Amino acid sequence: MSAASNTGVAILGSGIFAKEAHLPALETLGPLAPKLKAVYSRSEKSARELADEAATKLRTTPQIYHDGDPSTNLDALLARSDISTVIVVLPITLQPSIILKALAAGKHVISEKPVAPDVASGAKLIAAYEAEYKSKGLVWRVAENFEAEPGYIAAGQALQAGKIGKVIFFSMRAVNYIDQDSKWYKTPWRTIPDYQGGFLLDGGVHSAAALRVMLPSAMTHLSGFASLNVEWLAPHDTINTIIKSADGSHGIFELSFGAPTSSRTSIGNGTIITGTDGYLTVGQTKVKDPVTGGDKSVFRIVIKSVTRDADGKPGPEKEEVIDEPVRGVELELASFFAAALEGKDDGLGSPLGALRDVAIIEAALNSDGKSIDLEKLVSQS
Repeated sequence: MSAASNTGVAILGSGIFAKEAHLPALETLGPLAPKLKAVYSRSEKSARELADEAATKLRTTPQIYHDGDPSTNLDALLARSDISTVIVVLPITLQPSIILKALAAGKHVISEKPVAPDVASGAKLIAAYEAEYKSKGLVWRVAENFEAEPGYIAAGQALQAGKIGKVIFFSMRAVNYIDQDSKWYKTPWRTIPDYQGGFLLDGGVHSAAALRVMLPSAMTHLSGFASLNVEWLAPHDTINTIIKSADGSHGIFELSFGAPTSSRTSIGNGTIITGTDGYLTVGQTKVKDPVTGGDKSVFRIVIKSVTRDADGKPGPEKEEVIDEPVRGVELELASFFAAALEGKDDGLGSPLGALRDVAIIEAALNSDGKSIDLEKLVSQS
């Protein structure tokens, strides 16, 4: 039995991702995760709905906390000595203050991406953590599930191993269709966002994180343009950029939530990374699960590399295919619980890494064709 069984965890926030991602991940982890002892939401109704789902999935009944009663508000939850860790799944602009509140109460924290609404507030949050709480042994991580996806990690490892030679250029395209009936759009804080970029920030940091994990060299400069093409997705829904990395490689990063039809999302999405001795592609697909017989989502990595004869002359292409199941939320939580409770650190969930993801989106929104130094943006904030 893991040490995780000796303490408790609380979920702060009861939205879609808490229900559809975090609860199933806790269910899969089983005894590797702490017992869910409490849930919090601003309203009693939403907190109760999350607690009911937790009772079904986890076979435990967490206590409900909400803002409608001072005796069961967030302060009361954070005062509990049997809860050592909290998962923060709240609207983007609320999260920094709640993260600090939980740390001040002596709790380990894993907070959903993005780390903050902008680079400046994210840098301030990181500085506060490092100055006041890190030395006390408190762990704070950012839950960026794309960073933990085995598919992106495998792609990065293949590049580090030189399977396509030196990376010379790359492209990532992620075009999404969001209509007004989408469950994601109907979330009130997404419908009228009070943070830069709207869906581009909320969803775009995933793509930035994937590039960060895969590319063997840090992204250093960005130039691009942002636009709004679907009025109700304000303030922006599309960015098209060129990115340069420290090793001299460069590439295209295109992101949009303003596709005119759902079929547009199936054309051209994915990542292609080209090297001196081949190329690598990464994309999501469905495969048959040999256990259940149903379909399951995987990240498929296809590596095409040049073979050479004894004289170094190129021969037929060699192909390697790697399928990795989509399980980033599960793995980011497993990693966090191991770090918080057992003192391990595998590098996942770094707030500074998540800040670099926000810097990519912020630079793209503000570039207007000018080159932006990403390292300078992060370091001066």
